Amino acid sequence: MKRATNKAERLLQIEALLLAHPEGLTQAEIARRLQVNRSTIHRYLPDLDRFCVYETADGKLLIDRDHYLAQVHLTMHEAMALHLAARLMATRTDKHNPHAAAALRKLGLALEQLAPLISQHLSISADVMDDAARRHDPVYQEVLETLTRAWSLGRKVHLKHQMPDQQVFEYIFAPYFIEPYAVGQTAHVIGWRDPPGALRTFKIERIKAIRILDETYTIPGDFDPHDLLANAWGIWYTEAEPVEVALRFHPRVAHRVRETRWHQSEEIEEQPDGSLVWRAKVAEPQEMLNWIRGWGADATILEPEELRQQMAGEARRLAKAYGWALHRGEQETSTTDEHQFFSDFFGG
Repeated sequence: MKRATNKAERLLQIEALLLAHPEGLTQAEIARRLQVNRSTIHRYLPDLDRFCVYETADGKLLIDRDHYLAQVHLTMHEAMALHLAARLMATRTDKHNPHAAAALRKLGLALEQLAPLISQHLSISADVMDDAARRHDPVYQEVLETLTRAWSLGRKVHLKHQMPDQQVFEYIFAPYFIEPYAVGQTAHVIGWRDPPGALRTFKIERIKAIRILDETYTIPGDFDPHDLLANAWGIWYTEAEPVEVALRFHPRVAHRVRETRWHQSEEIEEQPDGSLVWRAKVAEPQEMLNWIRGWGADATILEPEELRQQMAGEARRLAKAYGWALHRGEQETSTTDEHQFFSDFFGG
């Protein structure tokens, strides 16, 4: 490393060295790299507090990455992009997140002179995320923080994961990527799991205990989360070929469907009656069901057939729950009436 000419430059060099070596360096190692005496590094120790540097029991200097302040400079439009992301987070998660709230407040303060109105609303968004009505889940917060720390350091974790049937299993896990999931108001972590020695995804809320390990890992060069999730509707991916899903949308909602790109593979076919047929190749069509249900009778499943039949069964149960047959003064819906009902409901 090029020798610095003054103390300020050396401090910045020490900061850069420790950021590049998350495992830490001894004073002697730093002195050798900077071509100075070890006593010089020792004299700088009080000045390194501003970089959140501390000394470990084995004599290494480390940066406390949980509290280190990264320097970020944003334009007003870049800050607006973060504001929109923060608002999406604030409205699509039910968890209290003090880190997100603190980040928004800092961003708001930075924009106080440049864009006071934006600054004010960033502060409001921070208050929303700190609202007492949000779920305070200390276990979730600890798990997310530990996963973030492990991901940043490239170290594996030992975790306990609870299945929906309440069974708990223990794994060694290397986090590769953390992905938010707006539909479920949650987040998932994708990574390598032992056992079975394969790529797996955990819903973070289901991780009930976690601790970071000394064992390190390297994310494979061919791992690309964007490619992995390219065919997913949300978070579910598969090694199998994606399935083509076709829906017919009623004319009264066709304009709303056109306004948004719902999936990267989607194709739209305009129909003479003003309706449209929407097609996409999706990794796991089951993940789409909540979205399809949200359109009610304005969306008809054309394919795959098994998904259509599943929704038809739900429609029958829904009709019964709302007393559709009893409304006609009958105890059971006749075959003719049932056929007419589903013909109206599914448009076929």
